[in-house]
Amino acid sequence: MGIEFGLDTFGDITRGADGELLTAAQTIRNVVAQAELADRVGVDFFGVGEHHRAEFAVSAPEMVLAAIASRTERIRLGTAVTVLSSDDPVRVYERFATLDALSNGRAEVVLGRGSFIESFPLFGYDLRDYEALFEEKLDLFVKLLTEKPVSWSGTMRAPLTDADVFPKTEGGLRTWVGVGGSPESVVRVARHGLGLMLAIIGGPAASFAPFVELYHRSVAGFGTTAHPVAVHSPGHVADTDDEAWDAAYEGFATMNNTIGRERGWPPYSRARFQNDVGPAGALYIGSPDRVAGKIADTVRTLGLGRFDLKYATGTLSHDAMMRSIELYGTEVIPRVQRLLDAER
Repeated sequence: MGIEFGLDTFGDITRGADGELLTAAQTIRNVVAQAELADRVGVDFFGVGEHHRAEFAVSAPEMVLAAIASRTERIRLGTAVTVLSSDDPVRVYERFATLDALSNGRAEVVLGRGSFIESFPLFGYDLRDYEALFEEKLDLFVKLLTEKPVSWSGTMRAPLTDADVFPKTEGGLRTWVGVGGSPESVVRVARHGLGLMLAIIGGPAASFAPFVELYHRSVAGFGTTAHPVAVHSPGHVADTDDEAWDAAYEGFATMNNTIGRERGWPPYSRARFQNDVGPAGALYIGSPDRVAGKIADTVRTLGLGRFDLKYATGTLSHDAMMRSIELYGTEVIPRVQRLLDAER
């Protein structure tokens, strides 16, 4: 199986031509247009994140993905991520099985605990149960993937006895788990026989090699199924490095400073940004040549089966994102493939 290339967005609220922030409604419509373009230029996957805060427009990604499914032909559609801890596994499965039907088998789901916590109080969950919620709900979701009647009991949800869930898919539901860098999380993914999606948002990709090795060792130890490993990392593509850096910096700085104030991070600077776009950083920002070279290095280093570029961050404009998607599909992906083919 060859390398797959995806694009992810959280539906960040962006600025319009007048410099003012767009409405959430317009941002969502723009996300659909961005996915349509990704489909046309040959991207393999389009992922939409789930958030429940003012900086992001998408709180119900399955609704957005359903709209995208009706306007695309071949691109696979999923999340980045679905916050399973504050949702119900049965409803998540039903929604994605429905999306799979609407898209003719193109749906997949990336499950995660979420790096933001707004959904927990919003839906009545206690943050003290953060680990237990995900562990139990993932266990139930994996049982639902068999598409057979399920009997299950736990402490965080009502038990099920021979519960059958509908609709059934025509070919199963491809499922990943997003992991930020916890060995325990990697082992859990392997134990359930699911795909590992590494969210690399800081530091060099090589520092995540031990997690890939741990995943494969754990799969062998549990006797479960090994799946291709994927990476999700932020980036932006423009015609030149300087154009990409100048366009992306404000958005990255705005988002990092907003989150940083909540988490006690130091202010984000242009110097740190330039380090992050360098070889030792986790930002894939620059010209098609630069971004392709960095992606190829990451694929080689980690032995990846898929790379997803999170193309939207902060206030980056819709027009800039559309150009980034176009370049990613028509120039970056072919360059990465040529670089990898030359080494075989």
